Amino acid sequence: MGWLIGRTEAVSNPERARHKALAKLQALAEIENAENLVVPILIDALLMVESYRGARHQISFLPEMTASMDALLREITIVEKAEAFADA
Repeated sequence: MGWLIGRTEAVSNPERARHKALAKLQALAEIENAENLVVPILIDALLMVESYRGARHQISFLPEMTASMDALLREITIVEKAEAFADA
């Protein structure tokens, strides 16, 4: 799922990428039960950080985190499209 921040931008200009991400996440206020989408991502992020801390191996939680993030972005996109449709 592509969206407005690419890997290159995230690596080369993380501050700008953070601002874009924050702008994107403001739509969470419009999603019913947003915590059901956000909490699993935070848990996956914590597990990923802890599993990677001091280790030099593949991050085992990355597929789950990717799936959680994709679900969150899908919901945000639905909200954005609904708002755009309502404004049209």
